[in-house]
Amino acid sequence: MSLYSKFVFPRLLDWGLGKPDLDQYRGEVLAGASGETLEIGFGTGLNLPHYPRSVKRLVAIDSELMLPDRVRKRIEAAAFPVEVVHADAQDHLPFGDCSFDTVTTTFTLCSIPEPRLALREMFRVLKPSGRYLFLEHGLGLKPRIQLWQKRLTPINRIVGCGCHLDRAIDRLIVASGFEVTSLDRIVAPGFPRVMGELYRGTARRP
Repeated sequence: MSLYSKFVFPRLLDWGLGKPDLDQYRGEVLAGASGETLEIGFGTGLNLPHYPRSVKRLVAIDSELMLPDRVRKRIEAAAFPVEVVHADAQDHLPFGDCSFDTVTTTFTLCSIPEPRLALREMFRVLKPSGRYLFLEHGLGLKPRIQLWQKRLTPINRIVGCGCHLDRAIDRLIVASGFEVTSLDRIVAPGFPRVMGELYRGTARRP
């Protein structure tokens, strides 16, 4: 791990993804969480204040430990128990089949090297009656934006520690076995269009 990825990037990530406009979107999508909940890509814990009280317990998965002091304070302020598990979501998740009522990702699928593998693991551990809630950025709707996203992704993968700008999030989710039951396409204010094309939605096991 480089000094940039260990010390600089986590602070940039926490600042950039902690903006109030994104907080609104987080709250809207995470309002559907309940019961035993699994979050893939915990990051710096920015989602914690936005989960409803219907969440009984949160298991948070991340392959990297970012800003541990800041994360600890956010966990202590949570209204439910939080267990952080350091694991790679695209490998076998350390949980049995059909273990969770809710699975969530926010700004995560862009940086997982093999997102379909991670999504298949999410599918496996989600109960048949459960829901997958997602808020992700990815491939835009307009060809001009898509062109620039494809051009800039090789650079952004370096600056953003693996972040892809040009992934079609809804197609990845469907290709992994999920049925998308709701999807909103949003352009996040205050972000360059190539980074601000958002997918907010819900999916389930068919």
